[in-house]
Parts: sequence; structure tokens; C-alpha cells
Amino acid sequence: MSTVVELDWTFSPPDYFEEPFEISRDGYSITIANGKVQAKIDSGVYDADPSLRQNLDEGLKDRFLGVQLLSHRSYELSKSTMTRLHPEGRKDIFLELEPARIVISGATVDIRLTDRDGNVVSDSRAERIERKRSLAELVAKHRSTDALLDSLLSSYDAAVRDPNNELVHLYEIRDALSVRCGGEAAARAMVGITSSQWSRMGQLCNDEPLRQGRHRGKSGGALRDASEGELTEGRQIARAMIEGYLRHLERSNSTK
Repeated sequence: MSTVVELDWTFSPPDYFEEPFEISRDGYSITIANGKVQAKIDSGVYDADPSLRQNLDEGLKDRFLGVQLLSHRSYELSKSTMTRLHPEGRKDIFLELEPARIVISGATVDIRLTDRDGNVVSDSRAERIERKRSLAELVAKHRSTDALLDSLLSSYDAAVRDPNNELVHLYEIRDALSVRCGGEAAARAMVGITSSQWSRMGQLCNDEPLRQGRHRGKSGGALRDASEGELTEGRQIARAMIEGYLRHLERSNSTK
């Protein structure tokens, strides 16, 4: 039996991924469940790669950002602590303390439909969890090598964490895609967004007299808070843009 390195993180909300799951790679495995993440790594693998701990930190961040696209919930992920488990039972524990933080979030209502024989026809929770995992995998696959994807996800994360300027941050996503492609038409074609969706994002972020918008000082009249429906609409369009860009990256990879 060889020495094993364990890396442990905590995160909140503890139900961010809704169900436990495991990631297996050569030389290590990671389990994620109930607000805790643990990586178990053969010490030879860990010691041979000085960047492994940082890479695992970044990989976890990728997965949280992928899930955030669907949940629109902020999250807190701790720094990792390290423990070396020696064959004779001795433990070397390395701790790095940091202040606790509290995250408050709303509940999600799920619908599960069955036929007259009790067979599941539709399960919104199961479908959502699978979609979260799929998006998390795509983000983990591409973010470290694509600066634009990193920028788009950072803007969405800022929209979640800075609600007073949410539409400002969501517009950054449309703007970044337009700059990358040299204009609206090419950007819409790349990510599969309709002209009406593209225009609606501009209307919400630029034209409506909303306190969360970009031109709040240019409305010439009284400002109002965006309705929950307007915010939801803006988030859905921004999410569709990012998911469309992820599909574009997958298509590009498949042709190489």
C-alpha cells in the first residue's frame, strides 16, 4: 500500500450539484457530495506534478461555473486542505483556514410525470441534473484553453454576484461575442441565436429604464427595477449564447 494524498474542499450551497457524483482519472479520483469535495491521489502521481493541485482547483471551478449557467446561484468554494495518509496509518495534515461565508438561495420546484402504469414519463429534476453534469463537463473541457469562454463565464458569474448591475454583466456576453466575430450577424450564426433574441437582449440592457441596466443615466425619466420576468429573460438569452458557444467549440474540435 502506497502513500495517498487527499485534497479536501468544502462548498456552499451543499446541494449545488443536487446529487453526489464521482470523477475518475489516471492516478486519482474525485467525489463531490453534500458540500464536500475530496480528491484521492497516489503520492507518486501528486509529487511528480507540481501543478496538479492548482489544476484540480481550476477544474472544480469549471464545474461550478457550468452548473451556474442553469441554476443562476452563487457559490462559495473553499481552498483545498491536504492530508498525506501513510501506509502505517500516520496522517500528515496541512490546514489553511479561511473565513466562513453564508449563501442564501431559493428552492426549485420539480415535476415528475408518470403514466397510468407508474412508468416515469418526465422527471424535471433528473433532466436538470443530467444537463448540469453535461455543461460542467463541457466547461471543464474548454475553459482553460479558450479565453473567450473564460470571459463569458466570468461575466455570467459577475451577473449572479452583483445583482444591482446584472444586466450590465449579461450584456458583456453579447458584446464579447460580437467583438470576437466582427459583428452581430456572424456572432448570431456562430452561437445559434435568433435576431429577435439578440435585439431583446439589447432592449433589456440598453433601452429599458432599468436600474440594473447599462444606460440608467440616459433614460430621461424615472428608473424602475427590472421585473423577475425581464431578468429571467435576460439570463435565458445569455445562457443560450454561452451554450451556443460551447457547441461551437465542440464542433470545431470534432473537425480537427
